[in-house]
Parts: sequence; structure tokens; C-alpha cells
Amino acid sequence: MLAKANRLTKKKDFDKTFKQGGSSYGKILGIKAVKNDLESNRFGIIISNKVSKKAVERNKIRRQIREVLKTQLVLVKPGFDLIIVTLPEILHKDSQEIRQNILYNLKRLKLYK
Repeated sequence: MLAKANRLTKKKDFDKTFKQGGSSYGKILGIKAVKNDLESNRFGIIISNKVSKKAVERNKIRRQIREVLKTQLVLVKPGFDLIIVTLPEILHKDSQEIRQNILYNLKRLKLYK
């Protein structure tokens, strides 16, 4: 679980990130990012019913993404709100492929140290 300070929870923050943020999409997920006025990053994860109808599978993917974010948190430039949007292709990928795709998108957005 990410620390509360690193979670994006409010609808207005999600809306701002979607409207004003830059984006990078890979094969299994995408990242939208916008600068915030804080010293830390905040992350939101969106996994729609189109990815899987089963909540168990969506939660498993969410846990895998959170684990990657916890290990890579110090390597992401501070001061951004980031939303990770998953695509249906993520369903049968392992943690290593998810990690590689997240890092690929962060590098494309120039947010990876």
C-alpha cells in the first residue's frame, strides 16, 4: 500500500490530471502526469471493467502496480500527480512486464531520474 501522502484520491485532482496532464501510453498501460505544488508525487490507478469483469483480477493488477510504484518511488522526479490507466492487455502480464512498461512510460515523460 502506498502512503496516504502518495495517493491521489479526490475527483478534482483526477480531473485536473486528465485535462491538463501530458500522457504516454505503452502496450499494456498509460500514464498521465501533471505538475503539482507539493514536494511529493501522488499516484492514482484506474482499472476499468473493460480490463476484467472480475474484481479479484482488477485488484491483483492494482496490487502489482502499487508494488512497482513503492520500489521505484525514489527514482521518480518529485512534484507530480500521476494517473496510471491500464489497458486490457495487462491482464495476463507478470509483475516484471508491468514494471518495464511503467518505467518506459516514465522515461518518455522525462519523470524518471
